Amino acid sequence: MKYFLITILSTFFLFASCNKKITKRGLITKHAMVVSAREEASKIGSDILKKGGNAFDAMVATELALAVAYPYAGNIGGGGFMVYRKHDGKTGCLDYREKAPLQATKSMYLDKDHNIIPEKSTLGAMAIGIPGTIAGIFAVHEKFGTLPIQEIFQPVIDLANNGVVVTEKQAKQIYSKQADFLKVNKDTILFSNEWKINDTIIQTNLGRTLTRIMQNGRDEFYKGETAKTLSRFIQDNGGIITEEDLAKYEAKWRNPIIFEYDDLKIISMSPPSSGGICLAQIMKMIEPFDLHNYGHNTLKTIQILTEAERRSYADRSFYLADPDFVNIPSIELLDSTYLKKRMANFSFEKATRSSEVSHGKIEIVESNETTHYSIIDQFGNAVSATTTLNGAYGSKLYCSELGFFLNNEMDDFSSKPGVPNMFGLIGGESNSIAPGKRMLSSMTPTIIEKNDALFMVVGTPGGATIITTVLQTILNVHEFGMTMQEAVNAPRFHHQWLPDEIRMEPNTFNIHLIKELEHLGYEITTKHSPVIGKVDGILVLDDKTLEGGADNRGDDTAVGF
Repeated sequence: MKYFLITILSTFFLFASCNKKITKRGLITKHAMVVSAREEASKIGSDILKKGGNAFDAMVATELALAVAYPYAGNIGGGGFMVYRKHDGKTGCLDYREKAPLQATKSMYLDKDHNIIPEKSTLGAMAIGIPGTIAGIFAVHEKFGTLPIQEIFQPVIDLANNGVVVTEKQAKQIYSKQADFLKVNKDTILFSNEWKINDTIIQTNLGRTLTRIMQNGRDEFYKGETAKTLSRFIQDNGGIITEEDLAKYEAKWRNPIIFEYDDLKIISMSPPSSGGICLAQIMKMIEPFDLHNYGHNTLKTIQILTEAERRSYADRSFYLADPDFVNIPSIELLDSTYLKKRMANFSFEKATRSSEVSHGKIEIVESNETTHYSIIDQFGNAVSATTTLNGAYGSKLYCSELGFFLNNEMDDFSSKPGVPNMFGLIGGESNSIAPGKRMLSSMTPTIIEKNDALFMVVGTPGGATIITTVLQTILNVHEFGMTMQEAVNAPRFHHQWLPDEIRMEPNTFNIHLIKELEHLGYEITTKHSPVIGKVDGILVLDDKTLEGGADNRGDDTAVGF
């Protein structure tokens, strides 16, 4: 009898422990935090904060450090977007997205029969847009920075000169692109070497380039020796970017997209990023539904999100582009009545077909290989920034003399309206190529307030999946009560109108759930990518401490104090 009771009690406690909610938290710090794709970059950014710098100083340092430690997406040869919230509640955003060269034409990637020329917009010098990163960081520092630029640059220069230790994931990234490196570059490049785990990559040429920029300022990259070397190199490799293109480039301050969802105030990126508008559309369409009670990644929750995403991405393809070239009906696209009509034909009984969904009728009266970082400083300022080369290592063209890769951002234009780009996104006439125009993006750096106080900083890479990944991360915290780390770790799915399929991370969703969705008419695929997004987020807890969520899908790391 005694042993029988012991067995019963053991079974009870085992059952209880198995059903108890286990809370997993990320790094907790009291004052400040940086979360990025590499520990080296997060540490350099955090160290800048420890020295008394603010979030904007740390933004400059982290952006540059990612160019050294994470050339897969970190860059000075690409561009990005930043959303900020100051300690006093004032918000804004910066567009340092690349631009089309002055010699660019609408049909530059089409042959004589008006068919897309394979790889011309993705590999090599013709794929490059005018880089915006250096203009972006200097615009940020000039407006908000507090530390001398030399104090911010020097740790990054030291990192380039002393070297970065190769991780297992980085070794695989470099290896996977060896064929493209050899195909695109005339000579062997630094990253053509067979780098292995724990090797150290020293980038002295990049260190020298950064030193010149530190000494001579922004104009070094756009008008100085670096500009001359860069434009000559691009043209020698068949590209069309000139010294004039570089000299005319400017980053641009814009107004963010701001909207409410329940008791949250969400501040996200405006066009030429589609992130803020699409995120707002989706969240407004799903707000009437009781997601909290439906539960995380349940049949009904997945249906609701999928159908809202389907309709928003259809609008994206038609209406969104560079606002300096196209009139975007932002107010109408975010109108509650319009969005209610968009969801009017949704039914839990069966899937809507994307072939039946076009862009909405209104009356007008990114890459999988992007990277994101989030920063909150000890003064209460917050920065959410997403930066990219577009594809992995961009165009794969590497300027050995200057020490960095160039983007392939021109592929984010609609080379031919109605034909998908490298991420499968369908583009419309509004996003066609024009000289000096910025290409449409999916980057969604986002900051969230709750009860008028800073609540969350979040963002992710992931090309077309960026918007839906940010969406799910916010919902995981707000609707489903997850910690920041749990929200980041949770399995993800994605729908983008066309192709008409729900992409799911493999081996993460219950097979019975998948069968239920297929029975309702949804096509499910896990073939596109082993992961969807790599979120780096920070959550402000009730006691005002910070929790970092660094995505374990990559080498992402939170560092703070």
